[in-house]
Amino acid sequence: MTRPVGLPSLANVRSALNLYSQPQTSDMKLPFHKILMMVAVLSVLPACSKHDDRNAPTRENFKAALEDVLAKRGDVCLAMFDWPMDLTPADAGAGSRHAVQLPVFEKLGLATSTVVAVPKTEENPQGVVKRYALTDEGRKYYKPHAYTNRNGVEHPNDFCAAQIKLDKVMSWELDTHDAQHPSAVVSYTYQIEPAPWMQDADAQRVLPMVTRVINGAGGRLQLHQGFTLGEHGWVATSGPV
Repeated sequence: MTRPVGLPSLANVRSALNLYSQPQTSDMKLPFHKILMMVAVLSVLPACSKHDDRNAPTRENFKAALEDVLAKRGDVCLAMFDWPMDLTPADAGAGSRHAVQLPVFEKLGLATSTVVAVPKTEENPQGVVKRYALTDEGRKYYKPHAYTNRNGVEHPNDFCAAQIKLDKVMSWELDTHDAQHPSAVVSYTYQIEPAPWMQDADAQRVLPMVTRVINGAGGRLQLHQGFTLGEHGWVATSGPV
């Protein structure tokens, strides 16, 4: 690392200590407390330099930023925000995503279902829904995972199937068009800890994207994360990159 121009070097301190250790006339002696101050300043400077370097686009800085964001937001979740979940006969007939997935969750012991009477509507003339609620086992995977959709609706929790951890930072692309707020897209490999029930063939069938992410761990697939440079270093952005 390049030493900042104008700052004292270790050689300066060494010379000062040598000067103090040699016989001197009274007007040439350096007061001992001044020498101690110089040593103290030098001991702080490397730390300051490293602190300032957190804004640099380096592998080490992106590694630290990725580890931080994955510790907070590394869950692979299913956009199943609100429970219990209702399926109408029309949903079941159309083979909607939830109509395919929820019966498998029930088979795996993650949810239970009951038939509930509801007011009849044009969309649901039968006036019934199949209501799925999480079991105690299922609630283990319903985690804090804040998400705000494009309409501004906030969801504090989500149902999650795996947890990602950083393996290696592979590369990054910088965008410096906005000199005040440069950004970067970082590509990385990862390790993953899937929920035990993701070993089930039916779970893999109805959650194909989760299965692909699981199979891509250990370097077979790279993920990407966007960052912007903030006041205290690189900050992860939300949304696709």
